[in-house]
Amino acid sequence: MKTVIWYFTGTGNSLAAARKICGALGDCRLVPIAGLQDTPGKIVPDAERVGIVCPVYFTGLPAMVAAFASRLDLSRARYAFAVLTLGGAGGSPAIRQLDGILRDKAGRGLDAGFLVKMPGNYILMYAPPSGRKQEKLLAMADEEIAGIAEAVGRCGGRKLPSSLLAGIAHHFMYPGFAARVPTEDRKFSVTDACTSCGTCAKVCPAGNIRIEGGRPAWQHRCELCCACIHLCPVQAIQAGPKTAGRGRYRNPGVSIADLETRGGDGDRG
Repeated sequence: MKTVIWYFTGTGNSLAAARKICGALGDCRLVPIAGLQDTPGKIVPDAERVGIVCPVYFTGLPAMVAAFASRLDLSRARYAFAVLTLGGAGGSPAIRQLDGILRDKAGRGLDAGFLVKMPGNYILMYAPPSGRKQEKLLAMADEEIAGIAEAVGRCGGRKLPSSLLAGIAHHFMYPGFAARVPTEDRKFSVTDACTSCGTCAKVCPAGNIRIEGGRPAWQHRCELCCACIHLCPVQAIQAGPKTAGRGRYRNPGVSIADLETRGGDGDRG
């Protein structure tokens, strides 16, 4: 059965998961959601089985993923699934949010939804795990992903995860996140360590960064994936004084080139 998987990623977790699932399924195509922003109108898949893989942000979907889902037409799809990666909690309401958007806009909801715990890296609040802890999380994620690929390969239905407490948290947290996220880049700054390499602009899935006078300038359409902070090769981008002392993260199975959505071609991503 032909499969298409759309993914959104910041620092590689969701791309790594999508790749492994796609590779296990065979006859599968990966499509970055970031590359579809300038494509107008409805999006109709040319596959019978469709998947969406993305991270969880503030108990919900990345804004770009929510907008993308509202443009899908899945009325002809035989099977639809979602895999959400996360570093903490809040995955169940994010899957429910996606299912609701698809039911309202796409002609059908999800047949199955899965959550995969991976290294969280929302550097504005905490340092990502490193060393043995990171390795253990990734090894456990690989086992989960293998099981997901097997379930998806059988096109088996699965009850969507649900949590009353997480749903309440989503009700109070997510609307504020969605409203403020485009301008959250006002927190970002660049130090004199900047080498004008342009990596930050290339890896930003939202095309939110321009290089002006040799330095990044944020355009206030941020997704808050923090790829620019994590992937700067000299750690020149900060978001306040606390991030300077926190480690950076990139999924070890994904290269910088894989994440370059601009000037070439996403817990955060």
